[in-house]
Amino acid sequence: MKIAIAKDGNNVSGHFGHCEGFQVYEVENNNISGSTFIPNPGHRPGFLPVFLAEKNVNVIISGGMGATAQELFNENNISVVVGASGHLENVINKYVEGDLQSTGSICEEHAHHDSCGE
Repeated sequence: MKIAIAKDGNNVSGHFGHCEGFQVYEVENNNISGSTFIPNPGHRPGFLPVFLAEKNVNVIISGGMGATAQELFNENNISVVVGASGHLENVINKYVEGDLQSTGSICEEHAHHDSCGE
């Protein structure tokens, strides 16, 4: 399974589309077997769900994400976890342990990206 976390620095990004990139973790039998960084190729409507699906990502974790993006990820068979925050290692470990649940929050105001994920 591949789990992508939208990141800025070592923390979960508040909004996946404007993140610096995606830390993609490979998880086998509830163990992290490796990770790679994929730079954000740019925010264009409908592009990132297909882009990450082509990288065989199964789950996307972010602080916030718009409704359309969440729908497109689901259409590309990628589970969406929103409302996450904190250091990447803590977040991936919580997810693998089953302790990270999506809040289901939806970003509606992109002009104020700091409000996403709250």
